[in-house]
Amino acid sequence: MCQERKTSVLRLPALNSDELMSQQVWADILNSTAQALKAGQVVAVPTDTVYGLSCVAQNSNAIRRVYEIKGRNGDKPLAICVGEIQDIYRFCKVSVKEELLRDLLPGPITLVLERSVTLNSGLNPFTKLIGVRIPDHPFMRHLCQMCGEPLALTSANVSAHTSTVAVHEFEDLWPSLSVVVDGGSIGDKSRLGSTVVDLSVCGRYRIIRPGCALSVTVQILEGKYGLLENSVNQ
Repeated sequence: MCQERKTSVLRLPALNSDELMSQQVWADILNSTAQALKAGQVVAVPTDTVYGLSCVAQNSNAIRRVYEIKGRNGDKPLAICVGEIQDIYRFCKVSVKEELLRDLLPGPITLVLERSVTLNSGLNPFTKLIGVRIPDHPFMRHLCQMCGEPLALTSANVSAHTSTVAVHEFEDLWPSLSVVVDGGSIGDKSRLGSTVVDLSVCGRYRIIRPGCALSVTVQILEGKYGLLENSVNQ
């Protein structure tokens, strides 16, 4: 059982409302969320696809709490989220052109690459690969930049349940979370999550999960960069 804690539910205002006030509220919420993450807590955050649970990827205790909260099987990996393309090179061994990374990210795509020794060995210790995201969402990008290290990221729902696009849909998880950032209803109602593509084999790609951006991903990988699909399980 996860110990219940007092949960802060923080509502992000639209940035195009009262701009100065909105910017101050965003700054306050970013600061509160970053402080909770740095203290080893688990938080809920909006992304460009579905709501997510997040913690500092370098904190093994926080990683274990994410699995407990979700009731997630321990052999299912967590992805990481970073704020900038250059951050990918710190935690992954990149075998594709930087231009390819910039064509796909930020966006609703998870790139699976070989992990570097810099990444916490307690995160997904059963695989040499890691999924990495840069969500096309200003809050998440700023949060990663403020934390200065990768954030583990997974959907905000009990394992095997439907992904969530509004905070009330995972209200049963709130007592186990330090902060819930309410960014409103997420526009993509497909609930498909990000497209997950393995780019760890040079010159090849393998679709692990079709997700919500399959066609544009394949078009870029094949049409612009000439990568060949590798459908064989690695």
